[in-house]
Formats: sequence, structure tokens, C-alpha cells
Amino acid sequence: MRRARITRKTAETDITVALTLDGSGSYDNRTGVGFFDHMLDQLARHALFDLEVRCDGDRHIDDHHSVEDVGIALGQALTEALGDKRGIRRYGACHLPMDDALVRAALDLSGRPYLEWHVAFPTERIGSFDTELVREFFQAFATHGGITLHVDGLRGLNSHHIAEAAFKAVARSLRDAVETDPRKGDAVPSTKGTL
Repeated sequence: MRRARITRKTAETDITVALTLDGSGSYDNRTGVGFFDHMLDQLARHALFDLEVRCDGDRHIDDHHSVEDVGIALGQALTEALGDKRGIRRYGACHLPMDDALVRAALDLSGRPYLEWHVAFPTERIGSFDTELVREFFQAFATHGGITLHVDGLRGLNSHHIAEAAFKAVARSLRDAVETDPRKGDAVPSTKGTL
């Protein structure tokens, strides 16, 4: 089983992430940020990862450190669980519709972190959740997961739908990218021989 457990403690957050790539999509996420927990649940369910996140953050300030630092820890967990990336498909892409929203995600588990983000939200908040934090999460996740990640919001009227479509599109892309390729055996999917 490809799995990892990451603990990250700073003056701002105390986080534990348990990730199993070859899972069933089960989840138990408790960050203290309700909407963010809902998004992490979507990520696990649609990537078919088993995911457990615990975060005790400085939410008396705001949710920023909790969301960003969970992205860091989850990216580190993905890197550890993938190991040398032998036999994976490496690439994934998805167009994800959710009611009025349509989001495209494409990614490469290249080891070269890069985020291209073109998603606009019509509101500054979803309930009490700051929509700017969606990008912050994916920036941290891509950086520490070594992912080249492109996310484009193609249309959408409702901020909740747009955010959820983004998480689901990335999840489905990850599901394809981490999957083992039966035609590749245990080869590293790169002409360089390493990722």
C-alpha cells in the first residue's frame, strides 16, 4: 500500500495527515474550518484516497494558516506515498461540471512544482470561508507535492459550486495520475529515468 503519515507542528498550526493512495475514498477530516473539511472530503472521495486530517490552528486570527499548512502537509504526504513514482501514469486531467460551474484541471506529478490558477469567484466568502484560500491551498499542495497543476474556471455563478468543482477536478486528475499503468510495470514514467 502506498501510504504516508505526516506530522507538522509550528507556532501557528499542529497538523497530522494520514494518506493512503490505493484507498476507497474514505475520509475523516477535522480542521476546524467547516467548508474546508467539506472540500477535503470531496478530494478524498473523488481521488479514491483514504484521508484523515487533524488540524489545530490559530483560527482566532483567521483560517489562512490552517488551510495553507494543511496543503503543505498533504503535499508532503503525497510525495512520501508516491516514493520514486515507478509505474504511475503521471498525468491526469478532468473537466468537472457542477451545476452552473465548469472547472478544468490538468496535472503532472513531475517533481517540478508549478501552479497556474485561473479561477474567479463571484463572492469573497462562502459562508465564513474566504474564497482566496482555495488558491492558497492548491499553491501549498502543488509546491510540496511536486505537482505541475493547472486549474481553469471555465464558467460559474455560485462560489460554492466553483470551489467544489475545482477540488473534484483536481481529485479526478490525481486519481488518474497516481494510478499504476499496467503497460509500464515498475518503470519511472520519464525519459530521464527519474521524477
